[in-house]
Amino acid sequence: MKRRRSSRTPKQSLHVRHKSQTDLSAWRKGGGIDSEKSLQNHQSANDQKYDSQEGSLEQALSYLEKVQDCVALKKNTLLQKHLDAVESTSLKQGLPPEGFEILLNVALSGKFADTVNTRLLKSLIPASVIPENSVVTAVSWLCVSKCSGNIQLLFLKWLITVFDFIDQKEQLHAIYGFFFSFLQDEKMCPYVCHLLYLLTRKENVKPFRIRMLLDLQAKMGMQSHLQALLSLYKVFCPEQVTITLPGKMKTFFKNPEGPWKAAITAVRQRNQGPSPMSQAVFLGTSQPQSRKRKWNAQLVIPASSRNTNYVEEDRQKSHVCLYSTNRSFPVEQLQTFPQLLQNIHHLEFPSQMGSVLTNPLLLHYMNCVKDESIYLRLYYWMGQMLQEECTWSMVDNTCEEEFKSFLETVYKSECFLQEGFPACEEFLYKTLPLWDGFCCRSQILKLMSWIPLNSASDIKSYLYDPLAQLFFTSSIYFKCSVIESLKELLQNWLNCNMIQVDSELSSSNSTLSGLVNVVAGLVRFVGWISTAALHLENNSTFLLYFILDFYGTVCDMYLKYNLPLLIMPPPGVFYPALLSMDSVNLNQLCYIMYRYRTNLVAAKKNELSKKKILQFKFSSQTYQEYNQYIIAMVGCLWTSSAFQKDTHPQGLCMDDKLLSKTAVKELKNSFNIVYHPAMMGYSVQFLQQICPDDTTFNFKLIKGKKWDWYLEYLYSQGLEGLKVFIESSISRVSQASRSKAENEEA
Repeated sequence: MKRRRSSRTPKQSLHVRHKSQTDLSAWRKGGGIDSEKSLQNHQSANDQKYDSQEGSLEQALSYLEKVQDCVALKKNTLLQKHLDAVESTSLKQGLPPEGFEILLNVALSGKFADTVNTRLLKSLIPASVIPENSVVTAVSWLCVSKCSGNIQLLFLKWLITVFDFIDQKEQLHAIYGFFFSFLQDEKMCPYVCHLLYLLTRKENVKPFRIRMLLDLQAKMGMQSHLQALLSLYKVFCPEQVTITLPGKMKTFFKNPEGPWKAAITAVRQRNQGPSPMSQAVFLGTSQPQSRKRKWNAQLVIPASSRNTNYVEEDRQKSHVCLYSTNRSFPVEQLQTFPQLLQNIHHLEFPSQMGSVLTNPLLLHYMNCVKDESIYLRLYYWMGQMLQEECTWSMVDNTCEEEFKSFLETVYKSECFLQEGFPACEEFLYKTLPLWDGFCCRSQILKLMSWIPLNSASDIKSYLYDPLAQLFFTSSIYFKCSVIESLKELLQNWLNCNMIQVDSELSSSNSTLSGLVNVVAGLVRFVGWISTAALHLENNSTFLLYFILDFYGTVCDMYLKYNLPLLIMPPPGVFYPALLSMDSVNLNQLCYIMYRYRTNLVAAKKNELSKKKILQFKFSSQTYQEYNQYIIAMVGCLWTSSAFQKDTHPQGLCMDDKLLSKTAVKELKNSFNIVYHPAMMGYSVQFLQQICPDDTTFNFKLIKGKKWDWYLEYLYSQGLEGLKVFIESSISRVSQASRSKAENEEA
């Protein structure tokens, strides 16, 4: 295949190829024409600084394009000068779109030694976008084998790294088969697979390609890059790829080694200043010039999957043409929900999967159309980005704020989809043992709340064990944040997986059993760390509030979430709450015990009715533990007999001789609703209202009718938990409240 000779004269070497590109003079003055107004002030200060350097770049490009014969670098000061100019400009400002075809043609044409070609390829840092024409022209040089295998390999690495900066992709899709032919090269195979993974569409999946991949796998063994491409092929054509492939992999492809990523980051920061996430992004008009980091760039929906002029022409066509069924509908034109509904089967998803996370319409599409290829691409992309950008895995931790922003975006997408991403789960499992509990704390704990249901053994070793080490050695605020995150995790599990429990009971008891075991493991883990944390933090009221909030969800799992599971709080949580100095926590405990009673009564009725066969029944130990707690609570709050009647092994029952040694007056009444430390303030206020002239605060006056008045007073203060507990657990009060309700109805 012969090289296409350029029709440009030397004076025309940097002229515009089409309207979406700019000439070098426009680039020198402030970037692309479309962004000239927005960046004019920012660039004007740097014009004088870079003017001489840009002039050198223009001369260097002109010189390199004119070279016809092989030129050696040794003792060639002119070539060295121009190479330095290209390298210096690319590292400081990035290269303009017009420079890529020249440099790629020079590097791949074999005019220079590999040393020069390597330097040129490593200098290909984009300032804005990379024209697709220049990439296609460069690929054509691979046909004639003018450059060495090392240069071809370096070119592929560069192409993978800058894939998202290429302004269009249609011509690259057209030469899919050419890239596929390079799979036979053992050194190039991993990178060709990576590139094909980015390019593959359903129409690219052919039986002969599947056979070739299977033959390569039989020859090379189970290589991750081959399995990745086969996995994508199987998603598109499951009937053709019949072999069993691993469901998840830690890493599909190795990161392409090269200096481009760090250089692109530096150029973006230098050219664009503040993070571009604050700038307005308009579908169909945004350009990749506002990209600061690679992942940040991919969060912008590319307007370049097709030619901009062509898109504008499309918009001027009739409505019928816009919603035509015989061609795909590009996402840059998707702006309203009705458009999504009318074109839901014709959407052309962007190559940059990160752009999906910031577009609610595309997230709606993911929810409605379960396209496994989208999830597979997103899984690969997100796994790569989380691994590369994790700040506590880097020596130079200078990008924490941007990583936080990225994690927030991922979390919001999970909330929108109401499911966690498997890539996030693997990221958390891999990095939690290395996490210091401080860096990106809020974001990591939020992501933790969307971990999908998994086997109990995986969760224990990958989540519970590393989290417990951080939990016990961190501040009380971190402990509270962890408890809150685990509560949200439990709620997400219950909401996402328990809605269809009824339909699953008849078909898959083992599935329900697995869910019950995993949820039970989470509840017991929280009970264990909560008991230890209350000891470490001296029964902190603040911490106890978050712990009881967690059990506010646990106590209603049977009725509210249709899960046949109830686990009582451990004694190390129950008794500190019962003896708490804070009325809010005591009131919450009362409400929790009321809901436990309601759930257990409903479960018992279902067992006795025998209307349907119950696959799961609560153990007698659950009922026994509940009864022990109720005896302790009633003995404390109502009958003043907790020290005598509490039957729990870790309860309050004490010998009378030991109690007499305390020398405490009114010992038996110490924890009823009048003398309880959490209720003492209400008692004082009540006495002030009924006996305003009495300053002795004689609590013995609260008895008889005044006891009933005191109860009404407590109810009026918003202690609803205490009210429902007393009315459900104290027979006298329960009967009185029922009689009162019947009289009111009459």
